[in-house]
Amino acid sequence: MFYITDENGNRVPALEGGDLANVETLTANKTLTVEDSGKTFNIGTDALVITLPATALGLKYTFRNIGADGNNIITISPNAADAVFGTVQNAAADSVASGAADKDIINTKATANRGDFITLEADGVDGWYITGGVGIWASEA
Repeated sequence: MFYITDENGNRVPALEGGDLANVETLTANKTLTVEDSGKTFNIGTDALVITLPATALGLKYTFRNIGADGNNIITISPNAADAVFGTVQNAAADSVASGAADKDIINTKATANRGDFITLEADGVDGWYITGGVGIWASEA
């Protein structure tokens, strides 16, 4: 199935074709830009760090673990002045972001499963809000 980004910045199924540029597979650390907003990043390489740009209203990124179960630690690092807020609900135990500035959100390696994902959306003031996710994501201590 192909997807497009609608006028509200949401990825939706395309009726005719789609924009494959909205999905990128990462194999090395990456610092995101405003131009990357709306993309889904597939991550199958262990120990990658993805650095978010400073918060700007409406920026949105999704990160998906495509590695083997228990193989990948994925670290999403906000700008020093920004925090990550929200919860990824899980059957076993909810993952709650600390809401503290300059603290990473991490898909922990031991509990990582293929298909874990997190979607972050910027508020333009305080940082990033979790708007969707699956898996165990821990806040940096």
